[in-house]
Amino acid sequence: MVSNASALGRNGIHDWLLLRGAAMIIALYVLYILAFVIMSAPLTYDVWHGFFASNFTKVFTLLTLFSILVHGWIGMWQVLTDYVKSVAGRLLLQLAVVIVLFVYAIYGTVVVWGV
Repeated sequence: MVSNASALGRNGIHDWLLLRGAAMIIALYVLYILAFVIMSAPLTYDVWHGFFASNFTKVFTLLTLFSILVHGWIGMWQVLTDYVKSVAGRLLLQLAVVIVLFVYAIYGTVVVWGV
């Protein structure tokens, strides 16, 4: 079995499970937002602000954000591993992707929690 230090999971099964788990969280979040939009008849700023002021919504939003970032990292790792043959070039691109995803995580946390 090939081991790669830049892989998120330990092997293909772990990555596959992470992707499926992340996809389920994203799908549940979409249903959660859709149910809220359908159930609240007049969707005003105050209603929307109250919805996102809830701790449950904040935590669920951050969980979904991190799921999207995990999903993005695994996808980009697979694409870079398949198509960038130069090890130095691949590692440089992976570093760039990690930095961008880390910035998204920090910025998303600041936006959701208003820190």
